[in-house]
Amino acid sequence: MELQNTQFTKTPGWLDWYAAPSKPRFKVPAGSVDAHCHVFGPGAEFPFAPERKYTPCDASKQQLYALRDHLGFARNVVVQATCHGADNRAMVDALTHSGGRARGVATVKRSVGDAELQSMHDAGVRGVRFNFVKRLVDFTPKEELIEIAGRIAKLGWHVVIYFEAVDLPELWDFFTALPTTVVVDHMGRPDVGKPVDGPEFELFVKFMRQHPNVWSKVSCPERLSVKGPPALNGEQNAYRDVIPFARRIVETFPDRVLWGTDWPHPNLKDHMPDDGLLVDFIPHIAVTPELQHKLLVDNPMRLYWPEHS
Repeated sequence: MELQNTQFTKTPGWLDWYAAPSKPRFKVPAGSVDAHCHVFGPGAEFPFAPERKYTPCDASKQQLYALRDHLGFARNVVVQATCHGADNRAMVDALTHSGGRARGVATVKRSVGDAELQSMHDAGVRGVRFNFVKRLVDFTPKEELIEIAGRIAKLGWHVVIYFEAVDLPELWDFFTALPTTVVVDHMGRPDVGKPVDGPEFELFVKFMRQHPNVWSKVSCPERLSVKGPPALNGEQNAYRDVIPFARRIVETFPDRVLWGTDWPHPNLKDHMPDDGLLVDFIPHIAVTPELQHKLLVDNPMRLYWPEHS
């Protein structure tokens, strides 16, 4: 399948999303939410940002929602992709065409107007993302981010933070000063080659334990695993080196965890995951029906659709 338009040339070596995902063996609970996914363009309709660090393939709202239905989910949370910078039009367009079945997380600059924030709120945006992964974005001064956080707190929005585990000590004071619920992407990207009870991951557990406003997405084993993708025979227990980390967070903080596919999986270098197998990862980290329901239904509904939870 050709996933690129003629206006933009993909980053060399870019891996397109997997076009024929398997049907998951694990049946997710009714009303489940894919709480972390993206749309890319399409570039001909929603151009990628001039300041982007990568140029992806196209990944449209129609393709995202077809995947939602294939995997058995009811709703999505569409997170602004860094390739679009602070131009949220593609993400907002996906929300407005979801029939109320999607919420969004935006990227905004200090210059954003109150009317634009309100317009995004009306479309379904409920958070802003602050990215601290240096290879993906340019640094934004922390005082600017604190100002943005204060403004979006008035709308009842939360802050999503993306960082790497080694940077948590220097970011700790900033994160704990945020005046909103704080959602951490992908458990702060732990090094799963280190012990689950080692000092680095213990610091993240301490971060969550000491700050009850902090939630975590237990997503992206395909990014975190050092053992690589599943075997060709569709091994259910793929990415097993990530399981102890995610399971610990789910079982320690069952009311503050979220899960998402991360479709269409930007910036993967070695393999593109089968989204069906990612769904089959869930019962290994949330091992009881109660934990699965909290992870996939109760928690995301409470955060993104409180009127329905």
